[in-house]
Amino acid sequence: MTPLERGARLAALYQERILDHYRRPRHKGALEQATGSHGEKNPLCGDAVCVAVRVSGGTVRDARYTGTGCSIMQATASMLMELVRDRSCAEVVALERRFDAMLESGVADDALGELGALAGVAAFPTRHTCARLPWKALSGALEQSSGK
Repeated sequence: MTPLERGARLAALYQERILDHYRRPRHKGALEQATGSHGEKNPLCGDAVCVAVRVSGGTVRDARYTGTGCSIMQATASMLMELVRDRSCAEVVALERRFDAMLESGVADDALGELGALAGVAAFPTRHTCARLPWKALSGALEQSSGK
């Protein structure tokens, strides 16, 4: 298999992961006993997401989201809620920086788990906002949870 063929197969796999999370979102819905929640909206495209977290002892015990929008935003939110569960707030901040770096470089980062499927979004700068929206909502929810 040539490098081009491997790249095409990887792109197809990534696209399937994104569509799977879009069609069958994980951790979508209200979160009972949330310690923080925050919503973000992109007025240019209509994407809207609200992330709720339950933080205890500096660790994200649970995270859920609600909202509507494009497949990139919805898939990011779904994957993100899985990634941050049972991680410290400091780890989440570090992962957000890694996600930003991945969007700039276009190189998947294994530390981001399934979110690595979004590396291809790097080629579409106008879609960066879609992929970043759930992270912004998560950051706001964590800030609210910590009382900042």
